[in-house]
Amino acid sequence: QVQLVESGGGLVQAGGSLRLSCVASGRTFSQYAMGWFRRAPGKEREFVAAASASGLRTIHADSVKGRFTISRANAKSTLYLQMNSLKPEDTAVYYCAVDSIPYRTGVTDPAYFTSWGQGTQVTVSS
Repeated sequence: QVQLVESGGGLVQAGGSLRLSCVASGRTFSQYAMGWFRRAPGKEREFVAAASASGLRTIHADSVKGRFTISRANAKSTLYLQMNSLKPEDTAVYYCAVDSIPYRTGVTDPAYFTSWGQGTQVTVSS
């Protein structure tokens, strides 16, 4: 079992930036793809971005492409999400999660991810 702890959320004005971090422990971090998801009030959980085990392959949702960048530092067992040009519609609780199968790539369905963190709130004011 892996434990995930997200941080870096907060309140920011539209157009601003935040950097989320997710520290993992309890599993070989470098063997698993990782993802960021978000849930806005009254909405379903939504895929944001994913990075392969090596970090060389990344996927970003169309809604954040060009504004958000996922990356990882395997030596630090840490996943990042750099969020620029934030919009009010980015307001949500952001979660990181681990793919359930090692070395798999290209998965965006949250059903394939396990060991979710507790989430970090991001609020973007207009």
